[in-house]
Amino acid sequence: MTIDQQLLERSGGKCELCGAEEGLATYDIPASPVAGLDSQALLCPTCLGEIEAPADQHHWRCLNDSMWSQVPAVQVLAWRQLKRLSTEVWAQDLLDMLYLDEETERWARAGVVEADEAAEPTLDSNGTRLQTGDTVTLIKDLDVKGAGFTAKRGTQVKDIRLTDNPKHIEGKVNGVQIVLVAAYLKKA
Repeated sequence: MTIDQQLLERSGGKCELCGAEEGLATYDIPASPVAGLDSQALLCPTCLGEIEAPADQHHWRCLNDSMWSQVPAVQVLAWRQLKRLSTEVWAQDLLDMLYLDEETERWARAGVVEADEAAEPTLDSNGTRLQTGDTVTLIKDLDVKGAGFTAKRGTQVKDIRLTDNPKHIEGKVNGVQIVLVAAYLKKA
């Protein structure tokens, strides 16, 4: 039995990420510690086209199901896609729920470490590096456009999320998810 046949059998004839049945192709997962079937996944044209740069964020909501796959290769792909989409609240929530064993997590991180290290860090007003999950304090009153309130100086924002722009973070103030300028924050 060829690897393609084994992939078809393992996947049930469906894309291992979204479940589509048309135009399936083999995808070799980068930075894999193993070779052959265990380092490959069967993907549809949409998933293949967006695997490196997800554009249709709604398409990737399928990861809500596929991230629970028992196949390490599929778990790695789901983790990497959720990591790429982690500026989206729903994707970060899924990423927070996803559990990978140590070996699988090392494999998943091996494919994205370079991008994380090359990215410009998000710094607070004191030059301290901010990370997802940190708690920050506002250092000045900020008018929240569209929400009709002012975020007061001294307000703590817990469990922040980084954005693609290193000058901004996301967090909840008064129960509203907003984007804040990192220069107006200090790490708590």
